[in-house]
Amino acid sequence: MPEVSERVRALHAEMTLEEKLAQIVGYWLDQGGNVVAPMQGEMAQQGSDSLADITRHGIGHYTRVYGTRPVEPTERAAWLWAEQRRLKRETRLGIPALVHEEVLTGVAAWKAATFPTPLAWGASFDPALVAEVGRAIGDSMRELGAHQGLAPVLDVVRDPRWGRVDECIGEDPYLVGTVGTAFVRGLQDAGVHATLKHFLGYSGSRAGRNHAPVSAGPREVADVFLPPFEMAILDGDVRSVMNSYAEIDGVPMAASPEYLTEVLRERLGFTGTVVADYFAVAFLEVMHGIAKDRGEAAALALTAGIDVELPGGDAYLEPLAAKVRAGELDEAYVDRAVLRALAQKEELGLLEPDAFEDEPPATVDLDSPRHQDIARRLATESVVLLSNDDLLPLSRWTAPLRRVAVVGPNADRAEALQGCYSFANHVLAHYPDHELGFAIPTVREALGTVLGEVAADAGTPAPELVFAEGCTVEGDDTSGFAAAVEAAAGADVAVVVVGDQAGLFGRGTVGEGNDSESLELPGVQRALVEAVVASGTPVVMVLLTGRPYAIDWALDGEGARPGAVLQAFFPGEGGGLAVADLVAGRANPSGRLPVSLPRSSGAQPYSYLHPILGGPSDVTSTDSTPLRPFGFGLSYSSFEYGDLAVDASAPTGGAFTAAVTVTNTGDLAGTDVVQLYGHDVHATVTRPVVQLLGYARVELQPGESRRVTFAVPTTRFAFSDRRMVKVVEPGDVEVWVGSHASASSAGNLVQETTGGVITNERQAAKREIAGTATPRAVVALTGDVHEVTVADARVVGVTVD
Repeated sequence: MPEVSERVRALHAEMTLEEKLAQIVGYWLDQGGNVVAPMQGEMAQQGSDSLADITRHGIGHYTRVYGTRPVEPTERAAWLWAEQRRLKRETRLGIPALVHEEVLTGVAAWKAATFPTPLAWGASFDPALVAEVGRAIGDSMRELGAHQGLAPVLDVVRDPRWGRVDECIGEDPYLVGTVGTAFVRGLQDAGVHATLKHFLGYSGSRAGRNHAPVSAGPREVADVFLPPFEMAILDGDVRSVMNSYAEIDGVPMAASPEYLTEVLRERLGFTGTVVADYFAVAFLEVMHGIAKDRGEAAALALTAGIDVELPGGDAYLEPLAAKVRAGELDEAYVDRAVLRALAQKEELGLLEPDAFEDEPPATVDLDSPRHQDIARRLATESVVLLSNDDLLPLSRWTAPLRRVAVVGPNADRAEALQGCYSFANHVLAHYPDHELGFAIPTVREALGTVLGEVAADAGTPAPELVFAEGCTVEGDDTSGFAAAVEAAAGADVAVVVVGDQAGLFGRGTVGEGNDSESLELPGVQRALVEAVVASGTPVVMVLLTGRPYAIDWALDGEGARPGAVLQAFFPGEGGGLAVADLVAGRANPSGRLPVSLPRSSGAQPYSYLHPILGGPSDVTSTDSTPLRPFGFGLSYSSFEYGDLAVDASAPTGGAFTAAVTVTNTGDLAGTDVVQLYGHDVHATVTRPVVQLLGYARVELQPGESRRVTFAVPTTRFAFSDRRMVKVVEPGDVEVWVGSHASASSAGNLVQETTGGVITNERQAAKREIAGTATPRAVVALTGDVHEVTVADARVVGVTVD
């Protein structure tokens, strides 16, 4: 049994079975038929019982009090305070409900700020700023009386065809872990709880299909999918974890004591609550087919380690009660979950006599200047400059701009800036005539504002902005092309904004349930860009997307191409202004790709963390080399690395130091993301040809140099050996600093090994992406094989002088 306080133990001792079960389920208010969860309609329980009757034994969670339909925040808060007081006075034990909300891109509530989507967090390589986002969200939750946020998503991207890529941070476990842990710390510093999603392996679903089986071996699970969760638990003290819908090797995660109990609790020492992803318990019956009814599904999930069923009590109420009364399930499993649920409520202050006895907020500002400032800063840091033929920034043009064409389906839509779990795309899509409730300038609006301000500062007339949609995100209608081309032809420059529409389950082009067989831009957007480029006017292509797309035609294709390409992963309410600032030259791009830019859908799944035979070689005629690698991103400045100094040796259970000088060799101030990479030269199992060890954002004035020192624990080279024990083996490792993951190459190892005997006549031409890197240094890891424990350091220390 979990260790709990005397108060919790005494409260538990008073409970009937019905009261226990009530504390480990949720109740979803105001569903109203809006589909915001998988199979929600099929799972919804219809009934006319009053809330007082439904909660007569108490209730564990209230599901999405603010996040199911548009409600006025102050009015809803007044209702919630009154309802919590009713629960305290009218139920026998007087325990308030825990309120949970979706918070992935901000509190999913009407009028609340929308921050960049997590893929943009990863592109920023800025955990400190992501922690600010978490704290701002947590403060808003506290103000509203909410207690648990269902974020962050720590799934490691394995296939960009998967619809939920925009909810993820990136394809590198260390980047995901450090950035995700920062969000957890920020959110929980506000006195609320974060929830890690989705434990475990969800993003490895076969062919990028939502809920599809995961064909990952135990080593991939342990070394790729698990580390971000390990970091957030051990370094972030996260208080809640949500299961994955997926099955791994035939065993659904919701019914896996091996992972939910043995790995999560016994190995990692997690002491918080495990909540079910919505309807995941029932899915053991209806989707996975391993339970004959809801009662058996409840027993499987509870014994595996799921403490709280969400969003309702479809399985954990009557069906589970029947199992216990029939003697088919030991009530001790119920007790275990109830003690954890009560301990969480105690941590959150819900068992205190004065809980909700204060007055509800009379005014609530969920999009304050503080929110707006953080959102704009993170959006600006996250935008990645993929190409630039000296077109940007516009501030370097010698002649004033007269006319700017703003073209494309995402140029003048606020929804195009927001991710799947934003309130606008998650909920308001069902209320098409309802206002957003907060300011979110579109790219068109922001360009008008920013270019006008720049012109005023220069004492020149503001340029005229001409807009043409051209086409929609989806569909094959090209009738708007002519107007778009005409607008561009009469302009000095055309900004063409294309990409995705986030949504759920077939509503949109990316998001939960919106997986894709193709990685081409949706609809006829490519043709629109090409038509505008053919007008002869210089083109800036801006991508507002939730996944990376195969855009070789825009970056490397023969013939006319856009003069510059900017990638923005759903940059949120400050995204339009961020894009405008970057185009105009008021900001310098510093985002880096948190995922590889795919060459084609046929090259997927792909990860830069591949062994030799996972990349191009003479033994295959296919080429998985990405268009642009992990960590890639250009700047209006240029940077050089020098004087790499690395310790010659380190014990396998220790750490080593790597230091490098980074210099801004351009004429503009800029920020470089200094990336430290490594390679284990020889190991007992295959290792990646390159892996990120650590990183640092470094601001530099023109001509300025700074010394960056990394303190690297040898566990950054740890892996699961043939016994499935995580170890650091003795031997040589290579270490270098590069501007992206492919900036240093070890050569064609297969051809060298065979002396040319194996050469593929149809091998694709070798593709090299320009980048800057230091020579590789060798560190000898010495001593015995070190078996890694949770007490070992995991995070690279960084000092910038």
